[in-house]
Amino acid sequence: MENRSSVTVFLLGLTENPQIQKIVFVVFFVIYSITVVGNVLIVVTINASPSLGSPTYFSLAYLSFIGACYSSVNTPKLIIDSLHEKKTTLFNGCMTQLFAEHFFGGLEIILFTVMAYDHYVAICKPLHYMITMNKQICGLLVAMAWAGGFLHALVQILFIVSLPFCGPSHFICDLFPLLQLSCSDTHIFGLFVAANSGLMCMLIFSFLITSYVLILCSLRTHNTEGQRKALSTCIHVIVVVLFFVPCIFVYLQPMITFSIDKAVAVFYAVVASMLNPLIYTLRNSEVKNAIRKLWSQTVISCSKFM
Repeated sequence: MENRSSVTVFLLGLTENPQIQKIVFVVFFVIYSITVVGNVLIVVTINASPSLGSPTYFSLAYLSFIGACYSSVNTPKLIIDSLHEKKTTLFNGCMTQLFAEHFFGGLEIILFTVMAYDHYVAICKPLHYMITMNKQICGLLVAMAWAGGFLHALVQILFIVSLPFCGPSHFICDLFPLLQLSCSDTHIFGLFVAANSGLMCMLIFSFLITSYVLILCSLRTHNTEGQRKALSTCIHVIVVVLFFVPCIFVYLQPMITFSIDKAVAVFYAVVASMLNPLIYTLRNSEVKNAIRKLWSQTVISCSKFM
């Protein structure tokens, strides 16, 4: 039996097939590039555009920034590993990756809740919106999100680092995959993970869906403007579902391996962060117009120096 100090390297990777590895490299590189460029573009556009100064876009800018950070936790490692025959990561590196994943993931979940509350107040209580969602409140909510994400990740990492590991092989550094490599009885800790991650995801997801249903019900008798707001609400629902359903599947399932686990883990860790900026801006004319204006100003500024 090996203890924690003897297992210093974890063997990772999605596949050992050289041909599939080449496909993995191309696909993940394209997805990661789109994710980072898309999210950073939204952050820059919102901060550079006075017309996007409302609390809604303040939260969207933070969500996009966190999306780029969250994607950067796992995807670069997967891209680099696809170029090597032996895919390894040091124990400390795996723990750092695990902490960052749950820090940014927890932060993103709390930001989804903040955005749902902002959306609810903007539609259901529009006269109180600027008072309820002022800059001080928004700053406080974001600070609470950072603190909540840090606390969530800290609790997870404090438990996992004390476990002894008998085997170094798995495809990703995450809680349940690492628990399956532990030498000790992890049944109780598995229940804790399900409660701290899976159950919390389920409860917050239920709360968010309920709030969006209430918003849609309040818009049933509205005019064309109400229909536009209803469409905006549906877009929020799509993003929430794409984020939370894989999260719930990963952290509420029994501590056994399913054939679909890799696909769900990859979607949750890599693809979801790419879809968020695309979905949020696809039907948002204000953001698209601001991006066009910023791009035009950039091109004009560059042409002056040429």
